[in-house]
Amino acid sequence: MRRSLVVGNWKMNGTLASAELLAKGIIAGLGDNSADIAVCVPYVHLPRVSELVKNTSLALGAQNVADKSSGAYTGEVSAAMLSEFDCKYALVGHSERRSYYGDTDESVAARFCQAQEQNIIPVLCVGETLEQREQDQTFAVINTQLDAVINLAGIAAFNAAVIAYEPVWAIGTGKTATDEQAQEVHQYIRQYIAAKDQAIADKIQILYGGSAKPDNAKGLFAMPDIDGGLIGGASLDAESFLKIYHSI
Repeated sequence: MRRSLVVGNWKMNGTLASAELLAKGIIAGLGDNSADIAVCVPYVHLPRVSELVKNTSLALGAQNVADKSSGAYTGEVSAAMLSEFDCKYALVGHSERRSYYGDTDESVAARFCQAQEQNIIPVLCVGETLEQREQDQTFAVINTQLDAVINLAGIAAFNAAVIAYEPVWAIGTGKTATDEQAQEVHQYIRQYIAAKDQAIADKIQILYGGSAKPDNAKGLFAMPDIDGGLIGGASLDAESFLKIYHSI
């Protein structure tokens, strides 16, 4: 049986005080849920949140990781730096990074490898835009995004990775993916991995990253190939985030 996982992505939000308050609120409401849970916080808040999550079931993640190990790369944060704060996860290839900051399939693959070199679990984000979906390119786009990592890291690297499907067309557009639409793509991703290694496909966690909220999470998480969620806006409110977590 695959373990379920819910990851909160705080994006570029909050102050140190609000980050502390949010982390404490989430920790207070974890209860005895056996599913995995993590929060990906802004770099500057990692030290404080790392202290707060110690000896709790809430894991820590970063929102990105450099594609190089060290050197003259102003503004970048390496996997080795993240590991000093006990980051268990790092997002790579988030749709906002691809769209706004020019992250390519190749640089995402390099970030994936850098994370794994420091025993950080990369959460590989894949997904199509509205234009790509309307042109029936969903699966071709996902193939390309997955292949970039497989070609560089090898399929075995997915033994220590998570995949998050982001239907970019359903994020902040007013459009929504139905449970069945999300399941279709999750199933496709799992089958694509299975064609290369069935054992990895059976165990890898594939998360839904398309604006999951407390009122639609239960239906999404009931789908056989959806193992949890990568949660954006709803993760900025402890009550909402916990409702999603406890709906697994």
